[in-house]
Amino acid sequence: MMGKVTGASKGKGGSMHMTLKKNKFYGGNGIVGAQTPLGTGVAFGIKYEDKKEVCVTMYGDGAANQGQLAEAANMAKLWGLPCIYICENNLYAMGTSCARGASNTKYYTRLNPIPGIKIDGMHLFAVRETLKFARDWCIAGNGPICLEIETYRYHGHSMSDPGLCYRDREEIAKVRRERDPIDKVKKMILENHAATEDELKTIEKEVRHIVDEAESKARSDPWPQPEKDLLTDVMGTPDAKGKS
Repeated sequence: MMGKVTGASKGKGGSMHMTLKKNKFYGGNGIVGAQTPLGTGVAFGIKYEDKKEVCVTMYGDGAANQGQLAEAANMAKLWGLPCIYICENNLYAMGTSCARGASNTKYYTRLNPIPGIKIDGMHLFAVRETLKFARDWCIAGNGPICLEIETYRYHGHSMSDPGLCYRDREEIAKVRRERDPIDKVKKMILENHAATEDELKTIEKEVRHIVDEAESKARSDPWPQPEKDLLTDVMGTPDAKGKS
């Protein structure tokens, strides 16, 4: 995210290039919706190798209108692939309300005949339990499943988006007040006496310290060196030992 050589993409890309193959995390994609056929391909590999695994393929409500998603989902259903398609519906895509960009805003129905479920993405336990169900569904050999997880982003889509030209401050404040997932879990913890207010404050302080340390380290880490790093990790280019 900060362009430093110690980052996941070694300073050569941002959030679209955070690929960690060792942890089986294949990141995003610079082309809207292009990760959905890739995720379908991963699911194909899982079935081909007869593994008890699933591939979670995520996309937004804006990407739901991409044709490649429909094509990939069609193949997944035909071949019974263990793929969980998750549409993160934040209601505004990159800056347009769903109703202005989609004729069908019931995104959990959009991959029909793949079965779909819509859940509250601002409720931790609803997300957890539905993901458990979806995983079991795929592992059991039932083929793909689609989840529409309705959520909300408080800020703009990017640095160039103030986030207020297609909604107002009152709406954002109302969501924070009534649906914020962190506040919701905190309330449940306190009501069920799973922890005290002081214990939660201690955890919050520890987390803030971890984040501050990570930020400080990232700011002090070096930038990539063009003469050293420009041609590394590029397909088809030779490495230091002359191997491509």
